[in-house]
Amino acid sequence: MEWFVLLLIGLLAGTIGSLVGLGGGVIIVPALIYFGTYTNLIEGMNPQTAVGTSLVIMIFTGLSSTLAYLKHKTVDYKSGLIFFAGSGPGSILGAWVNKGLNMESFNIYFGIFIILVAVVLMVRNKLKPIEKFRNASFQREFTNPGGETFRYGYPPILGAAIAFVVGFTSGLFGIGGGSLMVPAMILIFLFPPHVAVATSMFMIFLSALVSSGTHVLLGNVKWLYALALIPGAWIGAKFGAYINTKLESNVLVSVLRIILIVIGLRLIYQGVTG
Repeated sequence: MEWFVLLLIGLLAGTIGSLVGLGGGVIIVPALIYFGTYTNLIEGMNPQTAVGTSLVIMIFTGLSSTLAYLKHKTVDYKSGLIFFAGSGPGSILGAWVNKGLNMESFNIYFGIFIILVAVVLMVRNKLKPIEKFRNASFQREFTNPGGETFRYGYPPILGAAIAFVVGFTSGLFGIGGGSLMVPAMILIFLFPPHVAVATSMFMIFLSALVSSGTHVLLGNVKWLYALALIPGAWIGAKFGAYINTKLESNVLVSVLRIILIVIGLRLIYQGVTG
């Protein structure tokens, strides 16, 4: 039964994470903590093992969706590498900070962060992009299948700095980081949405390699659980990438942000009540 539950968690996380560029950790980590705390399905789960195991899954989610997006030529490699220059060190720092959190404090901080993610998803379509970066020092161009050309740009140092914060939250909470990076890419740097999601998943793949390596060294990975999660996450990531190229993800995002608020409030309540 536990293998079926883990496979389903991986499938759901991979699909949602790849579709909207979140990475899937916002699903995996709360699920592992819930089943590890309130059921007998998963044993030996604490904030460190939940985060470490989740980040191993993010490697496969990021790789699977990146390979899928490659076929549609929506991955901006150069930007992804620049962002990784910031997110890589940030993810290592986050992984080391994570080891000092107990279950109660982790639930409170993670709950607050998940609610913040839901708010970002709620308002991101209502915010106007910052036009001044359109003529920034680093310029990029993307032409979609319909022949429409998008031009966008950003200062590399600012991009790496934002990615550092994203990487830190990734290493700390075991999420992909796309929940912050995708809105930043779209609103601040004027990335086309499909390119932002695809490039975010590429960065998530690279960052997860680094941050999960840190958690492996700290002994925070439950390998049997990871092996059960990986197949679902891999298939789900490809499915999410496919859906992303076929339709608007607004409906799913609307449902997801409600779910995230409920999860966040529950985590905070668990942390406060102990």
